Amino acid sequence: MILSLLKGKFAVCRLEKSSPIPDWLKESTFCSISRTYDELSFVCSQESIPECIKCDKDWRCFQVEGPIPFNVTGVIASLTAPLAEAKIPVFVFSTYDTDYFMVKDKELVRARAVLESAGHTISPKIWA
Repeated sequence: MILSLLKGKFAVCRLEKSSPIPDWLKESTFCSISRTYDELSFVCSQESIPECIKCDKDWRCFQVEGPIPFNVTGVIASLTAPLAEAKIPVFVFSTYDTDYFMVKDKELVRARAVLESAGHTISPKIWA
């Protein structure tokens, strides 16, 4: 797989299931929003998150170069298995075109080494 390491640090945030999507989040250049029966959660750049929001910060985000056809299998497994073997926790989310996964910033150097030794290519990606 070819992976891009996105610029900056990210956070995983949680609000109550009935909460509206915050206005400040609508202005983000990168965010992924999920509303389930239990919660409203989102991933976004951590720099714009108000202090009152419940979140887990200091994640670094990898994008799988896509688009990935829906009939392709094993993409996430090929990425998370070597990381799991190295005891590196991940947070995964997907879009229509591709998959993303995050590792804690303190694990970034080790995660890159594990992914590259598993045969994956990593390049930087800068978002406008």
